[in-house]
Amino acid sequence: MRRVRLGLDLTPLHTSRDYRFVFAGGSISGFGSFITYVTIPFQVAHLTNDPLMVGLLGVCELVPLLVMAFVGGALADYLDRRLLVRGGEFALAALTAVLLVNALSSTPHLWLLYVVAALTATVDGLQRPALEAMVPRLVRPEELPATMALQSLGMQIAQLGGPALAGILIASVDLAWVYAFDLLTFAVSLTCLTLVRAVPPPPDADRPSLRAVVTGLRYARSRPELLGTYLVDINAMFFGMPQALYPFLATQLGGPRVLGLLYAAPAVGSLLATLGSGWTGRVHRHGLMVIIAAALWGAGIIGVGLSNTLWLTLLCLAFAGAADMVSGIFRSIIWSQTIPDHLRGRLAGIEMLSYTTGPLLGQLRSGAMARTRLGVTGSIWVGGVLCVAGTAALALALPRFLRYDGKDGMAFKKAADEAWSAAAANRATV
Repeated sequence: MRRVRLGLDLTPLHTSRDYRFVFAGGSISGFGSFITYVTIPFQVAHLTNDPLMVGLLGVCELVPLLVMAFVGGALADYLDRRLLVRGGEFALAALTAVLLVNALSSTPHLWLLYVVAALTATVDGLQRPALEAMVPRLVRPEELPATMALQSLGMQIAQLGGPALAGILIASVDLAWVYAFDLLTFAVSLTCLTLVRAVPPPPDADRPSLRAVVTGLRYARSRPELLGTYLVDINAMFFGMPQALYPFLATQLGGPRVLGLLYAAPAVGSLLATLGSGWTGRVHRHGLMVIIAAALWGAGIIGVGLSNTLWLTLLCLAFAGAADMVSGIFRSIIWSQTIPDHLRGRLAGIEMLSYTTGPLLGQLRSGAMARTRLGVTGSIWVGGVLCVAGTAALALALPRFLRYDGKDGMAFKKAADEAWSAAAANRATV
């Protein structure tokens, strides 16, 4: 009888020098970034005491992402992806320095927090597609499931430690010190990225243009398994993402120190799911797993809204985080195993919109709904119910996504890559 492996597969870290640097730098930088991710909403809540004002941060981030994710995707298919990622890190470090200076002011500017949020999203839109397109080039194709799990692990360690430390720092020291800690982590990530070798674009790459962007959109629309990953995740995050309410939920459950626990609890569940993700490499019904995991995420959020004790709230958030991580792993496998390399950057931009649009709009939804008679907790559990209902509706509307088998996706990608290489060689000889 064949033994099923449950533990995390570390093979990509052993076989790829460049991936080790990317993993280390990204994990440390992400740790600091999650500290700032918690601190900005807290600072807005402290200055305004209005959940809708916190939710508006999501709007400020969403608007530039809608444009820059396409631009970043097109650039990632034409330029050295490592240079784009490193340039983005420099820009994000500079924006963190602005937050530090603002926090040192005797009267911090609220408008500046929204501007920095928008500019950070702009840079992220340019950088993230290059990073996601670069990683599959650093490992062997058969190592992609393990690589996606490791990428998730780095993020979850950051998401677990960053918010927990943020809660302690916010309650203990001036906010300027919190932003200063994030600034220091960029020094590590920039050093690691400098040591990574160049990742040039595919041969005869498409020049960045509106036509190139449209080509990526047409490809995404032609693939039902890709559309399924986008729509299921947007639905889950739009209805089931209550992070804009965490500062107010923390007030009900214990204060600023609790805030860090609320942000960290989903990461605990995600980390446990990632550490036991060895089984994902043996599962080929990827679409079905995404549907199941999204529904379980919604169930966990329902529990958060109905809970009135800290320990049960944290348990439900951890359960939701584990479900979201399973969904994220299988969505990443679908993306990495099915998309040809010459379209990888543009499709990474579309993917970025799918997994950021939902949470950002979800912050606005939860903040606006919390101002109604439902209140903070009502906004959360009603959103969870709508998440489960929407997931069920999408499962019925997308039967090909539900039946998707990963073996077919790998074969399709291989054929598409070979066809592109042959066409490029023909063009070169003409």
